[in-house]
Amino acid sequence: MAKNLQELVALMPGCEVRGDINLTITAVTYDSRQAKPGSLFICLTGSKVDGHDYIAQARAGGAVAVLVEKEVSVEPGMTVIKVSDTRAAMQAITPFFFDYPSQKLRVIGVTGTNGKTTTTHLIRSILMQAGYKVGLIGTIHTLIGDRTLPVKNTTPDVVDLQGLLAEMVAAGMDYAVMEVSSHALALNRTAGCEFDIGVFTNITRDHLDFHITFENYIDAKAELFRLVGRPDNVKTGKSAVINTDDPAAAHMLREVTYRAITYGVQDGADLTARNINIQADGAKFEAVTTRGIIPLALQITGLFNVYNVLAAIGVALAEGIEPDVVKTALEAFRSVPGRFEIVDAGQPFTVIVDYAHTPDGLENILKTARQFAQRRIIAVFGCGGDRDRTKRPIMGRLAAEYADVVVATSDNPRTEDPVSILKEIEVGIREGLKPGKSYEVIVDRRQAIERALSLAEPQDIVIIAGKGHETYQILKDKTIPFDDREVAREIIREMR
Repeated sequence: MAKNLQELVALMPGCEVRGDINLTITAVTYDSRQAKPGSLFICLTGSKVDGHDYIAQARAGGAVAVLVEKEVSVEPGMTVIKVSDTRAAMQAITPFFFDYPSQKLRVIGVTGTNGKTTTTHLIRSILMQAGYKVGLIGTIHTLIGDRTLPVKNTTPDVVDLQGLLAEMVAAGMDYAVMEVSSHALALNRTAGCEFDIGVFTNITRDHLDFHITFENYIDAKAELFRLVGRPDNVKTGKSAVINTDDPAAAHMLREVTYRAITYGVQDGADLTARNINIQADGAKFEAVTTRGIIPLALQITGLFNVYNVLAAIGVALAEGIEPDVVKTALEAFRSVPGRFEIVDAGQPFTVIVDYAHTPDGLENILKTARQFAQRRIIAVFGCGGDRDRTKRPIMGRLAAEYADVVVATSDNPRTEDPVSILKEIEVGIREGLKPGKSYEVIVDRRQAIERALSLAEPQDIVIIAGKGHETYQILKDKTIPFDDREVAREIIREMR
């Protein structure tokens, strides 16, 4: 991948250039550590780090040009392009640098508070069963063919995203299935990305530390559907797949000027589920579609997963995939890591690890467990630091309402005091606690999990919520290795 610097400058009207403009740019990067010979280094000004301070490091790595929004001094031979906003300029030039890869793929974006990860994996499974090559970008990992790549954000920044899509094109992928976060939409990380299908799962309180109001949060999600219908898009066959059981569906549908497929468990949607049977080891239901009825016996469980499956079926219908292909793919699908994942280390009770870190997510998994619980539910959970504080007492109340024993503990406290976070959770627990139920507050997460497992008796269910697939814990001054699944296995082995 290479472009002449003159071509990039032409996309930044009004910029000031100092130095040689007739250069071959072989890479664009905003990370000085990633600079290599021929790079254009983009200086982004963040809340903690200013890229303008790292020009020398980028130059040492081989950068030949730098994009800035401040006056800087550079070594001789380095070209400087000055603009008013380097982030906006980056979003303008990056898709062009990578030859607009999203125009060469069918791109499916999934947005919503909960369910994005499972839904994207379900869609990928159906498309692969239909014979397509599918790339995936999401919270857990990026998949390109047989390659698995780590991730930094649910939706990568524009340079990383366009680079990944270009890799998918080079690898012969037919589809890219993406989780699209509200942060990415609000910050325009998806700049230059043409979507073919937008999927809306649901929306509940989350990320209000960033969006400030719930209305802003909803509208950020709706941006995906505006992007699908942009008048300058070059591909045809646009669709929206929207959960009309969610009150915010009306907001999403207002942005849809193309085909919309609605889904839900309640009546009135294009795609619905009937005869739903939720069990510990899976769910059965009939998907009622415009292509007929699809009877399903799934290896994943929970009403929330019925919704996720309906969303994936909606995408399949939009793409013209046959119902028998859909059925085969869905019935073979197993859970995504950290999503209602059962940990079996030979113990006489059930241990489930889930990523649920919002009120709706926690309520979903606890209600699902309640449907097949033979005895008690013991819930271990916390709330992240430096994030929306308003959900803490709500989650505490829900845990107390649905679980028999609650063990409140640290999640990723980040720069906040873990004890202060737990006090806010405890307010809600006290509100929801009924006679015969109990709770404990244990700051150390490992000790909290150990306590919950020690309390568990045969046929109890222990749910460890909040971190799911994560293999670390973010503390004030460091990040430590921590995997709820492995910690639970270790403790059970020690107990035995």
